[in-house]
Amino acid sequence: MDELELLKKDWKKAETGYKNLTDLEIYPMLHKKSSSIIKTLFYISIAEFVFWILVNTLPYFLSDSYREKLDASYENPLFVGLSLLSFGVIILFIYLLYNSYKSISITDNAKRLMESILRTRKVIKYYVIFNLVMIFISIPLSLYFEFNQNPEFHDQVASMNSTQMLVLYAITIVMTGVIILIFWLFYRLIYGILLRRLNRNYVELKKLEV
Repeated sequence: MDELELLKKDWKKAETGYKNLTDLEIYPMLHKKSSSIIKTLFYISIAEFVFWILVNTLPYFLSDSYREKLDASYENPLFVGLSLLSFGVIILFIYLLYNSYKSISITDNAKRLMESILRTRKVIKYYVIFNLVMIFISIPLSLYFEFNQNPEFHDQVASMNSTQMLVLYAITIVMTGVIILIFWLFYRLIYGILLRRLNRNYVELKKLEV
């Protein structure tokens, strides 16, 4: 019986040793994975920034009618303000992601790594919400600019009866909802996959802290 108890104690000691060894091996892996995920998010944000620049600049140089409309839009301070705000938020988002990557790269502390992961999750969450709100605002605003700057469209809307106006409002609402849904799915796919991996790393780090 005494030999059996000694064997159990030896087994528990060995099990504890294996657990400590596993923890020491797990942390560098989680650190490397988290750093890699945030680095990927950083590159995606840069790619998105370049994409929006191309979307806004290429038609300007390739289409005379688009150039005229855009030049007319820039006479409106609201349009200019929203455009500057959008690009400013993207630049800030890139900067914050870069800071998260740098802080994770140099930290050797599990608690600080967890804090960086939480901060990164919040940054991405607010960034996605901001973009969806901007889409919600920009579509009706674009129709408003079109109404004021395009005489043909203005005359068509002005000649509509109440039923036709309701149809126009319904189409605008449905179109806005569909575009928001498409962008939400896009962000859910691109950022969501990486965030889920980051969340798994966070959960594993909490286990190591216990």
